[in-house]
Amino acid sequence: PCCAIGPPGGADGDDSLYPIAVLIDELRNEDVQPPLESLATVEETVVRDKAVESLRKISQEHSPVDLEVHFEPLVKRLASGDWFTSRTSACGLFSVCYPRVSSTVKAEIRQHFRTLCSDDTPMVRRAAASKLGEFAKVLELDYVKSDIISLFTALASDEQDSVRLLAVEACVSIATLLPQEDLETLVMPTLRQAAEDKSWRVRYMVADKFSELQKAVGPEITKNDLVPAFQNLLKDCEAEVRAAAANKVKEFCENLPEDNREQIIMTHILPCVKELVSDTNQHVKSALASVIMGLSTILGKDNTIEHLLPLFLAQLKDECPEVRLNIISNLDCVNEVIGIRQLSQSLLPAIVELAEDAKWRVRLAIIEYMPLLAGQLGVEFFDEKLNTLCMAWLIDHVYAIREAATCNLMKLVEKFGADWAQNTIVPKVLGMANDPNYLHRMTTLFCINALSDVCGRDITTKQMLPVVLKMSEDQVANVRFNVAKSLQKIGPVLEKITLQNQVKPVLDKLATDKDMDVKYFAHEALSGECLPVSVNLPCCCKWALFQTAN
Repeated sequence: PCCAIGPPGGADGDDSLYPIAVLIDELRNEDVQPPLESLATVEETVVRDKAVESLRKISQEHSPVDLEVHFEPLVKRLASGDWFTSRTSACGLFSVCYPRVSSTVKAEIRQHFRTLCSDDTPMVRRAAASKLGEFAKVLELDYVKSDIISLFTALASDEQDSVRLLAVEACVSIATLLPQEDLETLVMPTLRQAAEDKSWRVRYMVADKFSELQKAVGPEITKNDLVPAFQNLLKDCEAEVRAAAANKVKEFCENLPEDNREQIIMTHILPCVKELVSDTNQHVKSALASVIMGLSTILGKDNTIEHLLPLFLAQLKDECPEVRLNIISNLDCVNEVIGIRQLSQSLLPAIVELAEDAKWRVRLAIIEYMPLLAGQLGVEFFDEKLNTLCMAWLIDHVYAIREAATCNLMKLVEKFGADWAQNTIVPKVLGMANDPNYLHRMTTLFCINALSDVCGRDITTKQMLPVVLKMSEDQVANVRFNVAKSLQKIGPVLEKITLQNQVKPVLDKLATDKDMDVKYFAHEALSGECLPVSVNLPCCCKWALFQTAN
């Protein structure tokens, strides 16, 4: 018997359980209406997509017989539904059932897919176009040629650009399925048309998928057809298209046939690249700057020095910080080919400008690349030109910059060694302990925390520890409780006798401090058991827990 279901808000029941009771009742009903089929027809896109995803998974659990008896009729019902929502859902189900059904049913599935590709509703045609490549992969080659190509051509010429651009995506899958001799006649006319489409969104999709298309069609068609098409995309009137094409420059050049790669790049691609370096749109320049350095490994030392180096130098002076940053972040490519010294004179002004940029995120980005630059430029150049810059970041007004600068010092010491740190970095860091600004004094402690492991026991004990112990008498409570945290952090580096004779007395004194946070962290350092320092609780909460524990 069906369970009795009362209306929402009944005296006996919980309103939140009512929908579940309804579902149970529906499932007990002899009139079978699969829930996922219903969900695949609802108006909300997210729900439909999830229902289709579940149906696709369920189809894998069906035997071929069950697919034909239960699943394929469901797909047919969705494909011929009155509402466009059900027809869009059907598009995602054809490919999962096609390979395991009889030839008669396969023919029916192909017919349903053809019908949906020419549906009156653009949303359905869009859904069909998005699944065209996937469906093509499970079809027999003869049907790819006879059915899919005609559908591809029709969708690529659709009146809606949102449909045409999805046909471009399908082009990649279709091209990989066809023999080389069929590509020129069956695919290339449509692809050429898409590359010159009146809608910039379609041209953008071609640019975005260009490397995949290049691999799919092979070297001969690339040389004859795709090189001119790529040139046009790099010169497109829309900045979004130029940016997408610029982003593919390195990949496109890498995939060119080796026998005439250099000649194609120098003759056809490099002139376009030179124009993009001074493009009016910063997104185009930024996209190019993120990949242009990679051309140096493709073209070799002589071409890089003669043709690419002037472009790199121009980009290092670009007014847009993202362009300069993208060049600096890819310097390792050039370093492998010509050495970074060729760039060093132009590099320094660009780094200084980025280091002082008004946007703190730009400053943060250049800090993150500093260890890489230091390794490439060498210790002498770094000490002469960049050391002062790294120390200046430690007193930046933005905490995230000070924190990144601290981490940067640790990485530099890992690269240049403890002796370098002892002579160059440590004295300057310890000098900040006397700074009038308490935030800068705290940065000293943060630096010591970061440097103690990489500098080793000797430097930590003889140079850093005395400064930390002295700072325990600071007038600012925030400094004093960070002293307690620092002593806990550097403790493992120190010898036991040092901990007992020098560290413990200071922590005992801090444990009786008038400030409750200082007391808490001192006790924490002494016990090492209450709460780990890494637990990110407000100090007042930690103190409450500390009082409870004691």
